Amino acid sequence: MNRPFLALCAFLALGMAYALPSEPAAASRDLELNGGFTIARLKYTGGGDWYSDESSLRNLLRSLKERGDVRVSQDHEAVVTPTDPEIWNYPMLFMTGHGNIKLSEEEARALRSYLDSGGLLWADDNFGMDKSFREQVKRLYPEAPLTELPFSHAIFRSPNSFPAGAPKIHEHDGGPARVFAVMKGGRVLVLYTFDCDIGNGIEDQGIHDDPPEKRQAAMRFAINVATYAVTH
Repeated sequence: MNRPFLALCAFLALGMAYALPSEPAAASRDLELNGGFTIARLKYTGGGDWYSDESSLRNLLRSLKERGDVRVSQDHEAVVTPTDPEIWNYPMLFMTGHGNIKLSEEEARALRSYLDSGGLLWADDNFGMDKSFREQVKRLYPEAPLTELPFSHAIFRSPNSFPAGAPKIHEHDGGPARVFAVMKGGRVLVLYTFDCDIGNGIEDQGIHDDPPEKRQAAMRFAINVATYAVTH
């Protein structure tokens, strides 16, 4: 399915203010925002620091642009809420934090509409959001629970190979890095990287004093996620 950041979808969303589109129209990728890929950070309420990993998305977009495999329209992140009409301009949303996440009923409906229409939400646990995030996902998709992705999934294979799963950047709960997803029709709608800290790993050098090999692994995995968002 085409991604929801198409100009027509944006127009429909703006025209309906905060009403939920029942089935946003699809169009050619030639109509993508500014002719390329970009990412928006999802702002939420509840007390969690949605703004953490401040340099992560900027670094990811720059790395994608440098590689040249994915056409990138801008090298800075945008910030949207679930009910923001601008959400339809972005193929992928990123969310992170250490604390509680809340979504109103209107926000939950709007976010599900975006995801069902082709969007991808990547949630990266920054240690502390697991319980509330899982509760919100259960609200969004009671019929499709989070399930762990097998290492054979495309996210672990292209364009970079991770035969043993996602890299683990920081120790949290002591277990292995794990990647979960809500899937529908064979497509990932919600991607959840848990006990990984990929977002920390792609921040500016020196913020966490991670060794170069960990930072490189985190960026390679983040590139896989962005590539999946473009191609599925």
